[in-house]
Amino acid sequence: MSDSDVLGRLELAKRIAVEAGKITLKYFQTDDFEVQRKGDGSPLTIADQESERHLRAEIAKQFPSDAIVGEEFGTTDGDSGFQWILDPIDGTKSFISGVPLYGTMVGVSVDERAIIGSCYFPGLDEGIFASRGGGAWAFKRDEKPTQANVSTKCNLSDCVLVTSEVETFNERGADETYKRLVERVYFARTWGDVYGYLLVATGRVEIMIDPILNIWDAAAVQPIIEEAGGKFTDWSGKERIDAGEAIGSNGLVHPAILDFTRELAGKFEAV
Repeated sequence: MSDSDVLGRLELAKRIAVEAGKITLKYFQTDDFEVQRKGDGSPLTIADQESERHLRAEIAKQFPSDAIVGEEFGTTDGDSGFQWILDPIDGTKSFISGVPLYGTMVGVSVDERAIIGSCYFPGLDEGIFASRGGGAWAFKRDEKPTQANVSTKCNLSDCVLVTSEVETFNERGADETYKRLVERVYFARTWGDVYGYLLVATGRVEIMIDPILNIWDAAAVQPIIEEAGGKFTDWSGKERIDAGEAIGSNGLVHPAILDFTRELAGKFEAV
């Protein structure tokens, strides 16, 4: 894997995350789409599908030998060693409610480790991207990207914790864990999904925690959080994107969070 291999894919990831995200704006805050429910009860719209189709088509044009995994259209095999991991709309519940805290996520992995992440928030015209060793870079509108850094707070009592839905803690039998965490931090909010990880990477909050998530929810944000100086792990502290759970933090408070989550790592009482 050469530097040019990574740079070429990073440039594509940056571009197509924005392009695919802007496709969703055709439908955002309109009544021009139907909301379907997938087998797991999560919502699906034409915006999710059109956005992912665009991502896949652009990847296939430039890197036809790369594998692709996407939330809506499954897996396309490849033999290059690179795998693209796509979530066309992370935060579809926000999207269908007209709330701009949703994002388009594009990740690239090699040997099951994410090396590139690009996330764009169409309703906010804001984004962030990173590659291994290249730092994390945030941008708003047409402004020049600036280096993203996590906060330097080191006491839980000073930290803000965000998550996507409190109910997911209940679904995996971790409701008491959530209650105990909330008692220790400054305050907690549900500014979650991928937006929560953006907040961590840009130093606006310190902790984003997901009790349940898929690989396409994690791949893009792992390099972003780490390149911003933070930590991204499963609930046991392992640096992985396929655990079905995640913690993103500023790194300084990560050990304290693991004290709460480690006993439940990988254990789902109900899903």
